[in-house]
Amino acid sequence: MTEIPRNAVQRTAKLASLPIGVAGRVVGGWGKRLIGQSAEEVSSQLNAKTAEQLFAVLGQLKGGAMKFGQALSVFEAAVPDELAAPYRDALTKLQAAAPPLEARSVHRVLAEQLGASWAKRFQEFDDRPAAAASIGQVHRAIWHDGREVAVKVQYPGADEALLSDLKQLQRFSRLFQALVPGAEIKPLLAELRERMVEELDYRTEAANQRTFAKAFDGDDHVLVPKVVASAPMVIVSEWVTGTPLASIIRDGDQATRDHAGTLLSEFHFSSPARTGLLHADPHPGNFMLLPDGRLCVIDFGAAARLPDGLPRTLGLMTRLSLEHRSEELLELLKEEHFVRPDSEVAPDDAVAYLGPFVEPLRAERFKFTRKWLQQQAERIGDLRGQDFRTGRSLNLPPQYLLIHRVTMGATGILCQLGAEVPARAIVSRWQPGFG
Repeated sequence: MTEIPRNAVQRTAKLASLPIGVAGRVVGGWGKRLIGQSAEEVSSQLNAKTAEQLFAVLGQLKGGAMKFGQALSVFEAAVPDELAAPYRDALTKLQAAAPPLEARSVHRVLAEQLGASWAKRFQEFDDRPAAAASIGQVHRAIWHDGREVAVKVQYPGADEALLSDLKQLQRFSRLFQALVPGAEIKPLLAELRERMVEELDYRTEAANQRTFAKAFDGDDHVLVPKVVASAPMVIVSEWVTGTPLASIIRDGDQATRDHAGTLLSEFHFSSPARTGLLHADPHPGNFMLLPDGRLCVIDFGAAARLPDGLPRTLGLMTRLSLEHRSEELLELLKEEHFVRPDSEVAPDDAVAYLGPFVEPLRAERFKFTRKWLQQQAERIGDLRGQDFRTGRSLNLPPQYLLIHRVTMGATGILCQLGAEVPARAIVSRWQPGFG
């Protein structure tokens, strides 16, 4: 392909080609499962062709459609295993693959962004993309000084495609809610819209990456590639070779899973204090495990600005919930507008709702599993349960939305890994208000 399909009608038609009929049956089946019917009463056979079509449509469209698919992929761990199998591979593919852009289009963007003599800035440039993502693809090259570099080139038309996709995806939110019941789709779409407008200017991404690279320079556990050059639609950074987390999720041994999960958790909680930023694109395609044991982190287009680090309120809420201090917890929730103004929540119900989410902090180490995450998704989604009613009375203030999404995304990765992590020690060290 030469560029992202821009025509809104064309993109809407492709999105509409997703199998709504099958999705409707899935909605019904999962709905029955979530309100207590046994797995035997619910059809566990999902159409694998549907999954492949999902991947094909979102991948070919790139833009907001693919970015949305990548965001969904980390939530697949919340889906019951007997239902998720046909979709797991299709969603995971979106983390690192998409149909590539033709070389002549890549060259045109490079000439526009780096100048007509762009080729002289490289000793070598591989026209074959090493990776293709939502709004750009990456090429391997050798910079003029001999350094091996990754050249990220934005797709022509990405700006129009992003806004068009996110508008149209709202129409299909029920379909995606069915595929991934652990995700809140409409707020996710709204938040993605805000973040992706920022991501269109690679100079912002380069600035974020430079901040992270400086803060983690020489770190024993995390490597952030240094930026070599940048322009609005091109970013050049040091090339790094490692094992993607998707590969470790698929076939890594337990020791490697635990190690990767621990490094990911440490990075997530420590970054705001060390950089004033939170890496806000948590999916396995953005993390690699290096031969020396370090975690390599890439793609800094989406970042939350937290100049004072993680909010102290979150640490206090976690501590109060962990210690079953229900009256104090409810008072804090009301003060910080986590309870809807027109709702009433009993103190014990607030603790009961949040308690299972802080379970990983009750012991020195906790093993994150798909089963645990599935239990949380079913618990808060059970229409007959008190937790569902409590959840309807709670509110997520806008300033916490991105932090919540990133934390849930990171938790989803930990559950995909099946990693055992010293979560309590990490949170105690880096989360203000918890210690």
